[in-house]
Amino acid sequence: MKSHRITDMMTNLEKKLEKQIIRSIQNVMDSKKIGIAFSGGVDSSLLAKITTDLGYDVLLLTIGFDDSHDIKFSQDIATMLGYKHVIETISEKTFSEVAKRIRQIIQTDNLSWNENCIAFYYVSELAKKHDIKKVLTANGIDELFCGYNSYREAIGQGENAVITMMEKKLDNEIEMMNAVNSITSEFGIHVIQPFLSTKFIEFAKKMPLDEKIHGPDDLIRKHIIRKLALSTGIPTYSAFKRKKALQYGSLIHKNLMKVRKTWNKIS
Repeated sequence: MKSHRITDMMTNLEKKLEKQIIRSIQNVMDSKKIGIAFSGGVDSSLLAKITTDLGYDVLLLTIGFDDSHDIKFSQDIATMLGYKHVIETISEKTFSEVAKRIRQIIQTDNLSWNENCIAFYYVSELAKKHDIKKVLTANGIDELFCGYNSYREAIGQGENAVITMMEKKLDNEIEMMNAVNSITSEFGIHVIQPFLSTKFIEFAKKMPLDEKIHGPDDLIRKHIIRKLALSTGIPTYSAFKRKKALQYGSLIHKNLMKVRKTWNKIS
């Protein structure tokens, strides 16, 4: 295993977190070749850095419409890290039919579920092209470390409100990723979330809340994740980048709203 820790700069809490991340990755890996759904943000960059340093053959996978934020940003970070990186540009011509089909398969109008399933449809298509059968994602970090903006309102109501929100978001995320795998299985791809494992969830829930969020005005959040990212060598540009959800960074949300209007007119 390559050394990726700047040990004397890491706190004990960061070391414990890093250890749990390593265990969670190793517990779900049964092959050396792996894809990572990659936006260039702190979560996917940290996952990519640690997985690569553990000796796995990692290929970063990015999807998005032409000129989307995620394509541009991921290219910058992948270049800084020096990792193998491939991109799938979503075609506007076929997007509507793909989106329709996915809605029929998962049978829900939940917008976030549809957007994420669409995103991972394209991630899986890209993975298959490069003979990748398993794709790791950083799903779970935002739920467990208060990454969402809604946690700012919750923290203003007290720690119990944060815990309640966290449980709801975790339940939703786990169910949604099951739906995602129903889509990706078409390509023979299994999407894996090491940070949604029972052991990692139990560990993360016990971490001090002030290592995650500082209060209602905290626009950054996920502080312990960001500190660990810096300690492992993630560029500051990525480590302190504010969250931009996959469906927005890829422009899937924007384009889905367009085609849904078309569907409504037809119906």
